[in-house]
Amino acid sequence: MKPTLLILAAGMGSRYGGLKQLDHLGPNGETIMDYSVKYAIEAGYGKVVFVIRKSMEADFKEFILSKYCDKIACEYVFQELDTLPAGFSVNPERVKPYGTAHAILVAKDAIYEPFTVINADDFYGRNSFQVMSDFLQKADCQSKRNFAMVGYQLKNTLSENGSVSRGVCVADSNHHLTSITEMTKISRTDNGIQNLGDDGTITHLDENTVVSMNFWGFTPFFFQCLNELFVEFLRKNNDNPKSEFQIPTVINHFLNNKTAEIEVLVTDSQWFGVTYKEDRPVVVEKLKNLR
Repeated sequence: MKPTLLILAAGMGSRYGGLKQLDHLGPNGETIMDYSVKYAIEAGYGKVVFVIRKSMEADFKEFILSKYCDKIACEYVFQELDTLPAGFSVNPERVKPYGTAHAILVAKDAIYEPFTVINADDFYGRNSFQVMSDFLQKADCQSKRNFAMVGYQLKNTLSENGSVSRGVCVADSNHHLTSITEMTKISRTDNGIQNLGDDGTITHLDENTVVSMNFWGFTPFFFQCLNELFVEFLRKNNDNPKSEFQIPTVINHFLNNKTAEIEVLVTDSQWFGVTYKEDRPVVVEKLKNLR
């Protein structure tokens, strides 16, 4: 069974200053998504599903979807504030959507096969798609334990222009994930790489620490669990307009309850992306030099 690629493209790009998902960064005007779709097709994926905002739909259909629909099956779904389970309403003070795990959940009616989740504005490299495709094409759709992630070294994922958010991972000797911690203010300092917690706590991190860049592989079983966890999240957190339902929270639920083994896949691909507007020239140069 050919896997599906789910691209999370609904982010507002607030730090970048615009819709970076549509930014032409490649030497021939390519977006980063163009590379992801190209590599996915080469790796044997059979469909692409995009998560977008309704406000992006016109530009998305004209500038993005039109390029792919004659190459691979394509669909898109919307992530909006009011995309909620029955019985829940939007906190009137909420401005942003509920986070990355919520973005995956809105695609539940579009995906019925093993699938990969990526960010639209991250460049993951060709080999990453191949190793994940190989994993997913062997996956048992009824299994509760066939999940995976592609890990990257922290030192290769930082920005020189500000702090970044990363899922800091710990794996056992068999390359199975044992924990993931979302750290939201990681930067390189004179004292090495460190994260500044919301309470002012500083956590020092080794440069070779494996981090998640939201390159995940799941079976459809994931959606069932995700819906249950989102309902629980809303019951506990809907009064907080800034609360977020993030992938690391869901992954840790599986790990803590021992309901899934998540394999950390090895790749020789290099990650890079645009977090801040000042990152753009570096990414443009790297894409120009791709082999």
